[in-house]
Amino acid sequence: MSKFRTILGDCFEEVAKLPDNSIDAVCTDPPYGIVEFSESEVAKLRSGKGGIWRLPPKFDGKERRPLPRFSILSNEQKSDIEKFFARLASAIEPKLKPGGHMLIAGNPVLQANVQAGVVASGWENRATILRLYHGFRGGDRPKNAELEFPEVCVTPRGNYEPWMLFRKPISEKTVAANLRRWGTGGLRMLFGGRPLPDVVPSFKTPAREKEIADHPSLKPQHLLRILVRTLLPTGSGVVLDPFMGSGSTLAACLAVGYESIGIERDSEYFAVAESSIPKLASLYPQFVGDTLESDDLNGSATELHAQLRLLETPAKYSRR
Repeated sequence: MSKFRTILGDCFEEVAKLPDNSIDAVCTDPPYGIVEFSESEVAKLRSGKGGIWRLPPKFDGKERRPLPRFSILSNEQKSDIEKFFARLASAIEPKLKPGGHMLIAGNPVLQANVQAGVVASGWENRATILRLYHGFRGGDRPKNAELEFPEVCVTPRGNYEPWMLFRKPISEKTVAANLRRWGTGGLRMLFGGRPLPDVVPSFKTPAREKEIADHPSLKPQHLLRILVRTLLPTGSGVVLDPFMGSGSTLAACLAVGYESIGIERDSEYFAVAESSIPKLASLYPQFVGDTLESDDLNGSATELHAQLRLLETPAKYSRR
C-alpha cells in the first residue's frame, strides 16, 4: 500500500538526514526564481502588495492568479540560481540511487540557469518534457505605453512549461544491470508499451483542485500523475519532493500507488498539504497516469481538448 511522509523544515537540512541511496526519484516544482518564495516575498504575495509577484488586472470578468516576474531578475540573481541548483543537486545526489531521475519544473527564461547548475554537479541532462497548455504568461505590453504602441508586446505568449529531466549516473556497466541492482536507470512506459513523449498536452489547474490546495504554483493532477508514474521504471520506489508546497506531487504519487516524501519550510503551505494530499489523490480514481487522456477527468478532459484546439487553431486577427 502506498504511503507518504511530510516533513516541515529546510530542504537542505532535511535531505541531509535521509539515508544514502534511499530515494528512487525526485519530482519537484521549486522556487526556481529563488527570491519569489523568500519569506519577505511570500508576505507581499499574501498581502497583495508589492514584490516580485505580478498581480494581473481583472479582465474578461475574471481575476488572474499572481505570476512571478522572472524577467526583472538581475544577472547576479540569475547567477545565484545556478549556484542554488548546483547546491541542491549536490545535496540530493548521495540520497538518490544510482540511475535515479530528477524532474524539475522550470521557466523558459531561467531554464538554462537551472540546467547549468545541475549539470555542473555531475548530473546527466537527459531531456526536457514540455507541458503544452494555453497559458496567460507573457504577451505583456510596454509598461505605461500600451496606447502609444498598441501592436507591440515585449515577450511571446507562453504556451509551454519546461520540465527538466536529469539522471544521476548509473553505477553499473549497463542500464539493464543497473535496473537489476537498483531498480533505476530508465523510465516507465505508458500503457501499451508507449514511451512518454517529450510534449505532454495539459490544461490549467481545475478549480476543484485549487479549492482543495490553495497555492500560487499548483499543477494539475492530470500532469503530475503522468510525470511521477514515469519516473519509477519498475513501478515501485520512493519519490522525493524537496519543495512540497501544498502537496500536489505527493497526492499524485498516492494516486499512482508510489511511496513519497515531501519537505516544506512554510508552515502555512505545510498545513494545507497535510489535509490536501489525500483529497487530491481521491479525485479521478480511474486515472493513474498511464495514458495522456482519460474520460475520468470529467470536465477537465473537456478543458484539455479545448486547450489543444486553441493551440492547434491559428489565431485570427483583423488588420487595420
